[in-house]
Amino acid sequence: MPATNRRTVLQGIGLGGAATLAGCTSRSAPKATQTQKAMNEQKQQTVERVAADPTDIPDPISRTEPTEVDVTLRPEEVTAEIEDGVTFNYMTYNGQVPGPMIRVRKGDTVNLTFENPAENDMPHNVDFHAAAGPGGGAEATMTAPGETANLKFKATYPGAYIYHCAVPNMDMHISAGMFGIILVEPEDGLPEVDHEFYFGQMEIYTDKRAGEKGQHNFDMEAMKREEPTYVVMNGEKYACTPDKYGAGKVETGDTARVFFVTGGPNLTSSFHPIGNVFEKLWPEGSLTTRPQTHIQTKQVAPGSTAIATMGFPVPGAFKLVDHSLSRVAHKGCMAVVAAEGEERPEIFDPEPNA
Repeated sequence: MPATNRRTVLQGIGLGGAATLAGCTSRSAPKATQTQKAMNEQKQQTVERVAADPTDIPDPISRTEPTEVDVTLRPEEVTAEIEDGVTFNYMTYNGQVPGPMIRVRKGDTVNLTFENPAENDMPHNVDFHAAAGPGGGAEATMTAPGETANLKFKATYPGAYIYHCAVPNMDMHISAGMFGIILVEPEDGLPEVDHEFYFGQMEIYTDKRAGEKGQHNFDMEAMKREEPTYVVMNGEKYACTPDKYGAGKVETGDTARVFFVTGGPNLTSSFHPIGNVFEKLWPEGSLTTRPQTHIQTKQVAPGSTAIATMGFPVPGAFKLVDHSLSRVAHKGCMAVVAAEGEERPEIFDPEPNA
């Protein structure tokens, strides 16, 4: 649809004007209350899971020449459980939180198809921090339900970058799940590791207390106060743990690379591996700087990422958390990577006198 016609459609549903078509600098739309009401009243498809599988990652790139990479993103509005008995209206990319990890190489051209399904109730778009262009593509992909937009951009700088929805009230859309990582590998690729994992942290603001059964509606005022009901990794409370969908699995002696993104929209994560350190860490997802080494806790601001490697010298459950620990104990912010293998008491002996 031409930009003029698309703008007319969006104005007709109360989302027109310059703020609609901006990127990160968009001002909040004046009709935030109506937008919240529309979100809470959506008649969405109910799904069993929105939590992204942290191992569902495209393979490392082995080619040595740039190419064109076709990517399709679909904003999908769905209802799912945050925890047992607690439901919420999510907004997602491709039905998962965080959205699918997109993997390209420096110099590649991304051909994006952005499909806003007709069954959706709200307009959506996407702002790529990896795209060198106005709004990161937010204006070009601004779509009402039933529309499809296309965007082409060249990946000109390497690193791990967030992408996110950038409509008016973008904070609400991001808080409901609309963010992910696009990884632009350097021309020489990344060092080999045995495993890769993908995690995304976000806050969920609702009108009920954490754990209170039933449908939780989005609460705009709680978001303005920056008082989330839940702080979660991969969209649901303790999603990537043995008690939910399962922990990541490695063997002792393996190496793992973790891709981490903070969607926010407001809180900075103090990202920490309990019982371990990040052996190498690339802050802000920058792959053109020297990595930091043996990092215990790293702040990852909303709208940013980190890439880190870990080793597993001994067996056990290694917990990835936000070291603002009330978010772990009371709001659901934890993932687990479990290492299996022989005990090594010379490194760690939990019962030295047994």
